[in-house]
Amino acid sequence: MCLAVPGKIIEEQNVRNNRLGLVQFGGTKRPVFLDLVPEAKPGDYVLVHVGFAISKVDEEEAKRTYELLEKTGQLEKEEVNLEAEEALPGMTVRQKPR
Repeated sequence: MCLAVPGKIIEEQNVRNNRLGLVQFGGTKRPVFLDLVPEAKPGDYVLVHVGFAISKVDEEEAKRTYELLEKTGQLEKEEVNLEAEEALPGMTVRQKPR
């Protein structure tokens, strides 16, 4: 099943002509491409699918989505199944155990 998850942009930077952000999903922080949502900035919530922010969402919508994902157990499963990605310079990213 494909799932887009809301996350909060913590910081952003340009890397190789791409706008990347460190996005927080609950207790996990991941690098995310922000190029598809040029109006998004640190402090905003974005909907993320396969490493790309696809739209901006308000904080209330993000909280409702997290509550639903927690109730169904999906949030925990999605965090466990995230693949490790190369960290951005200066960004700390949770790595998947090998």
